[in-house]
Amino acid sequence: MLAAARRAQRRAHAPYSGFRVGCAIEAADGEVFTGCNVENASYGLTICAERAAACAAVVAGQRQFRRVVVVTSATTPTPPCGACRQFLAEFGTRVRVESVSAGGRRAWSLARLLPYGFGREHL
Repeated sequence: MLAAARRAQRRAHAPYSGFRVGCAIEAADGEVFTGCNVENASYGLTICAERAAACAAVVAGQRQFRRVVVVTSATTPTPPCGACRQFLAEFGTRVRVESVSAGGRRAWSLARLLPYGFGREHL
């Protein structure tokens, strides 16, 4: 998964921030999907690597994820942004999230990263 996330990171489109992110998501059946961040001059339209990978999984018919691996060049492990946490929570909060950076590796459960997420029970 780490190698897949790094390959995706190399393909990131980050001309504004220079912050290239790659992500690999493992579905419940073990299939792996990747994504990278795609920045836009209209910053709000930027797509994060985690959401790109999750969308690729959904297109393939996957709806349950086991693990998310995020790769950056930051000096400390970088968890997914709030929008990505909420997006991933749509598919369950028992997901293990791992971040690998130039400064090390860290892991969390998605439930820990988003303790009070908004879900269908709130509708």
